[in-house]
Amino acid sequence: QVQLVESGGGLVQPGGSLRLSCAASRSIFTFYSMGWYRQAPGEQRELVATISSGGTKNYADSVKGRFTISRDNAKNTVYLQMNSLKSEDTAVYYCNARPSVYSAPEWGQGAQVTVSS
Repeated sequence: QVQLVESGGGLVQPGGSLRLSCAASRSIFTFYSMGWYRQAPGEQRELVATISSGGTKNYADSVKGRFTISRDNAKNTVYLQMNSLKSEDTAVYYCNARPSVYSAPEWGQGAQVTVSS
């Protein structure tokens, strides 16, 4: 089991930037994948971006070219750099970890991101 703690959310104007961090309670070096999902009010949780243990990245079409996922294995942390934010990016963002391909996903508590003028 792994505990995940997100930070870095907040209120930002359209066109602005935020960086989310997800700190894991143990080493993520061998984790099958880590990622970010989001859930807007009244909507289902959706994938934003994932990164594999080998560094392969996957993005939702809606964030390609604007968001960048990265991982720092030495700090047991995954980041989501969000640029050119839009109002439709407003949601609670959840960190996700899968220690192995056979593991059930683990979730953080979520970080609110609000994009508004």
